[in-house]
Amino acid sequence: MIRFISKCEEDTIEFASKFASKLARNDIVILSGELGSGKTKFVQGILKYFGLESEISSPTFTIVNEYNAKKANVYHFDVYRLEDIDEFYAMGGEEYFENGICLIEWGEMIEKILPADYIKITFKKDEENDEYRELQIEPFGEKYINLF
Repeated sequence: MIRFISKCEEDTIEFASKFASKLARNDIVILSGELGSGKTKFVQGILKYFGLESEISSPTFTIVNEYNAKKANVYHFDVYRLEDIDEFYAMGGEEYFENGICLIEWGEMIEKILPADYIKITFKKDEENDEYRELQIEPFGEKYINLF
């Protein structure tokens, strides 16, 4: 597991942009953490790497936003409002896994149906400093063992 301490939103965005340079089509990144912990800022950083940062919007009500990048399509999910895994299946969610880079906020809700290889990033707020965040990056499966 890798840990990163972000001292401000800009740190999170810059770290995510560097992280994005390691991503490719079929990569899945789960973003886990309480409301306001930095998940959407992290996505903003990923999109920055792909030159799409001005297009970001939260997919809270649409469930998924699709971004077309030269390297790979980027799919930004927010599965917080899903009733259950069946709703994810009904929208064809698993089909996105093979067609681009999937960034899934609240992804722990669908971990049971994820492929064996994915990355989970857990965001934790600092109790003493409102701006600080700890990001814990944990690879699952063989594919990402040597990524970091």
